[in-house]
Amino acid sequence: MPQAADALLIERFLEMMAAEAGASRNTLLAYGGDLAAASELLGGRLGSAEAEHLGRLAAAWSDLASSSLARKSAALRRFFGFLADEGFRADNPQAALARPSARRALPKILSRDDVDRLFAEIEARLNRAGDRMKPLRLSALVELLYGSGLRATELVSLDLRAIVGDRPFAILRGKGGKERLVPVSDRARMAVVRWTEVRPTGSSWLFPSGRAHLSRVRLFQMIKELAKDAGIPPERVSPHVLRHAFATHLLEGGADLRALQTMLGHADIATTEIYTHVDSRRLVELVERAHPLVDAAARRS
Repeated sequence: MPQAADALLIERFLEMMAAEAGASRNTLLAYGGDLAAASELLGGRLGSAEAEHLGRLAAAWSDLASSSLARKSAALRRFFGFLADEGFRADNPQAALARPSARRALPKILSRDDVDRLFAEIEARLNRAGDRMKPLRLSALVELLYGSGLRATELVSLDLRAIVGDRPFAILRGKGGKERLVPVSDRARMAVVRWTEVRPTGSSWLFPSGRAHLSRVRLFQMIKELAKDAGIPPERVSPHVLRHAFATHLLEGGADLRALQTMLGHADIATTEIYTHVDSRRLVELVERAHPLVDAAARRS
């Protein structure tokens, strides 16, 4: 545990992050945990740490994944910046911190043919004799994952009134409590209507399960089972992969990156830009078709 001096500085830093930077609860918990761990490694002297002490932290964290190391480094940089700005120390030692190159992993990709196979399997289940409740629920879930780009948690916790039959959008509360509009296609609205006709009553959740709503774990299981039956390796498909497919296929169709950022609920456009790797051929074709120098060359020939 950090000693009293460090604990007080960390507490004040987190108060600033909450009040001035508007950090979410998850960010505060992550930063607080990282700083407390760093303080413990340095024997409660994080607030007065010098370059040699930060080198000890780097050595202790050398085996961590690059994303974890990047988060810890970011927490320390902001913490030391806060200490310097507020006069708790005269210098800022953050220059001694390593700058990890945390490359964001490229998302798994589903082709349009893969998505067609998933929907074909759903249709086959709907056409089989027997109970239609489960396939109708699955149809609504997958239509909203792929057609609206919802996160798994957002999807399973939808209120019964979130999807209205004649309204082409839904208002969601996503990460950090921020609200956003997401598109809801005619197909998805129809799938939801068909589901609500057979859905168990007595719950305010769109996808009820017992006394609560469908769990994320069960949603993952259902998507994996669907992929297997559709002839797609289950490890390639998840609710988040369907959200990626929503984004990549929209970009392939010419969607604007800023509009996509809004629909996905990304706070930083850099997060959305990860999807641009999937469509390099379309970008080359766009340059060849639209660049003025290409037009000039065509006129000269």
